[in-house]
Amino acid sequence: MGNTDQRPPLWVGHIFLATNRLEQSADFMRRMGMRPVDLGEDYAIFEMRGGTHLILSKVTQFTPGEADFDLMVDDLEATHRRFATLELNPSPIEPGSIHSSFNLREPGGNLIRVLSSHVGNEPV
Repeated sequence: MGNTDQRPPLWVGHIFLATNRLEQSADFMRRMGMRPVDLGEDYAIFEMRGGTHLILSKVTQFTPGEADFDLMVDDLEATHRRFATLELNPSPIEPGSIHSSFNLREPGGNLIRVLSSHVGNEPV
């Protein structure tokens, strides 16, 4: 019996985001659809598709900016409508040559880009 798993052998394990409003940022991620894993006094861990974990870190000295990661969804328009309904205040969708996208500003002030999917037909 050989290995029939055709997925790539690597994936992103953890991504990090600093915030000075841990409880509000954690609630925001939960409302977006991330699965809560653990909530501590100065961190929150969420699981996303593929087993990637977002680790929110509570910090006191903080300058919000663009997140060092982006998020990808299967249906950008439906996700945009859902986030608007949840009052997450997504920016207008911007068309692109590879991805269309919109932005969200989480409660700590960080800007997170949400992209349309470009996943191919191979197992991932």
